[in-house]
Formats: sequence, C-alpha cells, structure tokens
Amino acid sequence: MNAPLYAMRDHANPPSHNRSPRPRPTSFTSRLKRLAFMLCKLMCVLGLSSMMLVVSLRFIDPPLWTWRIERALFPPAEIAVVRHQWVDISKISKELQLAVIAAEDQKFAEHRGFDLAAISAALKYNQRGNKVRGASTLSQQTAKNLFMWSSRSFIRKGIEAWFTMLMELFWDKSRILEVYLNIVEFGPGIYGAEAAAKHYFGRPAAQLTRVEASLLAAALPNPWRYKVSPASAYVERRAQWIRKQMRQLGDVTLHKVHGID
Repeated sequence: MNAPLYAMRDHANPPSHNRSPRPRPTSFTSRLKRLAFMLCKLMCVLGLSSMMLVVSLRFIDPPLWTWRIERALFPPAEIAVVRHQWVDISKISKELQLAVIAAEDQKFAEHRGFDLAAISAALKYNQRGNKVRGASTLSQQTAKNLFMWSSRSFIRKGIEAWFTMLMELFWDKSRILEVYLNIVEFGPGIYGAEAAAKHYFGRPAAQLTRVEASLLAAALPNPWRYKVSPASAYVERRAQWIRKQMRQLGDVTLHKVHGID
C-alpha cells in the first residue's frame, strides 16, 4: 500500500530545525584580526632573520653591502675602478681608528648606538631653518652602509635604528669599528681603509701617519666632494681640527673601544 502523499512530502522536506545552519559571512573584525596576525607573524620572521644575519656578521666579513651595491647601480658619476681589500682591525693604523672617532663620533666608546644629546642638538638646529645637521653615530653609519639604502625616509631611519640596536647587542665596539673602516667610502669607488691608504699614500693602512689619517677622516662627510689628495683648503683645516681632537681624546678612547684595561 502506498504511503500518503503528505508523508512523502514531510520525508523529502524535513522540518527546518533539523537543517544545518548556514555559515555566517566573515565579519570585518575577523578579517582585521587575521590580517593583524599575519602581519605580526611576518614581523617576527623578519625580526628573527635580521637577528641571525647580524649575529653571523659578527664572525663573517661581509663580501658585499648595500651602499656599495647602490653605488654600483646608481653612481653619482662614472667610476673607473672599484678598490677594496678587507683587513683585520689590528692591521689598521690606530691613528686612523682614532681619527674617525674624533671626526665622526667622539662618544663612540660610551654610548649604546645613539648619542641622544647630539640628536637633540641637531633637531633644535634644524628647526631653526639652518642647513640640515645630522647626528649619526659610527654605529648608525655602519648599519646604514651595511644594510640600508640612501633614502632619508622615516621608514629607512626606523630600520636603521633596529639594525643599530642589534649590532650594539651582538657585536662589541671593536667589531663595529672594524666593519665601519672596511666598508666606508673614502672616495669614488674606494672602499675601506686599506684601499684608501694604498690609493692616496701608497702604503698599507697599518702604516698611516697621524696627518694622513686625519686627511682621510676629513673627507668622510662627502668623499665624492672632499678630496684627500690633493687636499682642498677645507680638508686641510678640518684635518687640523681632527688632529686637535685626537690629542684630547688620547689612547684612552681606543682602550675603551677594544676593551683594554
């Protein structure tokens, strides 16, 4: 005997309370939380990667760095020959080590990567509408030359500060100074103390005199503009000022940098 028609309809279409609920569309808040989680995860990955990179460079001499790569891709002028030779800090004249500290960052041995007093003074100076003055320490300059590009954006300065903190955390001052002196540009296509010493004075960096060291340090603010040899009147005056600062700083500064009691 066939089942009643209404029973067949009820079997084919059960009551609505037995149906699975429809999935609700993802809310904007949920999407925002998911995006935030992904960004946090990305930041953690980038942070750990940068830490590992800085730790490895504590023991490995970098074969390339971003400043040199950018100069190769976008040189301000034509470069005939690129010169560079890495040398240990012990093979760089103490005169040059002290000269760059005297010229660029006299509190290098004391600060932890940032000279807050110099930053504050530079901000006040720049707010008065004068020519822009920087306050970068040797640690910051090393981070910029090694990892950064030449833009002056806040993003770049923020990343530079991050790498500066990592270097100060995982390296000692001697390593920071060693890397700086091996990658800094002393002239068009002339990178590092050894290449500069041989190019300008025909001798290795270990044999540089105080006068020669002060001339090299005097050109650092803009080695494409300020010439070491023949030295301009400005470079000569600045080199004299640097030598005066070197006498005031003395060997005590280098002892602190290299951890010598």
